[in-house]
Amino acid sequence: MTINCKGELIDLSQPKVMGILNITPDSFFEGSRTQTQDDILRRAEKLVTEGATFIDIGGYSSRPNAEDVAEAEENKRVIFATEILLKEFPDILISIDTFRSSVAANALNTGAALINDIAAGNLDENMMHVIAKYQVPYIMMHMRGTPQNMNQLTDYKNLVTDINFYFSEKIKEARGLGINDLILDPGFGFSKTIAQNFELLKNVDLFNIFDLPLLIGISRKNMIYKTLNNTPAEALNGTTILNTLALTKGASILRVHDVKEAVECVKLYSEVIK
Repeated sequence: MTINCKGELIDLSQPKVMGILNITPDSFFEGSRTQTQDDILRRAEKLVTEGATFIDIGGYSSRPNAEDVAEAEENKRVIFATEILLKEFPDILISIDTFRSSVAANALNTGAALINDIAAGNLDENMMHVIAKYQVPYIMMHMRGTPQNMNQLTDYKNLVTDINFYFSEKIKEARGLGINDLILDPGFGFSKTIAQNFELLKNVDLFNIFDLPLLIGISRKNMIYKTLNNTPAEALNGTTILNTLALTKGASILRVHDVKEAVECVKLYSEVIK
């Protein structure tokens, strides 16, 4: 199972790690926030050194009830960080965490390698057309509504069946536009209760029926720290445990705040299944 990033085939049969780099003042985990050039370079160097295959840049916090960010401001944040990183680390593979097609297009023109869309095109009808034009890998996440109202949209007939239908429709749409490299993200924490997040993790291997890479993003989320009655800052151990479970269920990419620990998960899991 491979994806093409800027002419380089990335083999996802060996799971990879995506490090989070937020150019925002309000992301839920303070340790992922970077705004100055020095902060951006320092965190990126740490992510790369610890073994991240991808760095996921976000200029719009998608935590529940986050304030909306103007499109111009998101563009400014994302392009600022992308230019800085590619100048310092020209070979890194940058993912852009955005649901806006203009941000995606500008970042791809600047040198980004893939797009991570929390809305799978639902919040911008031009997004998939941009992906098709640039022929880059496209991460399609499951979410209902927007970050501002998704917590009120958690009523499902059957959680896994409903998400499977969502993905089947999105895959059909993307393939119809000629998009080749698709990655599925079930959307932990997005329009799902804590109980639903655990149900989703229990059954996440069912999404392997699509024969597409699965990205799992559970790093330090409230399903961990609220269950353990601690904080995002104290949720690394819980993250490591759930990432390991995700690997046993077919995760191809772990999207994390803490790359070193995730890389160790992958290495140890790989030894077990040899």
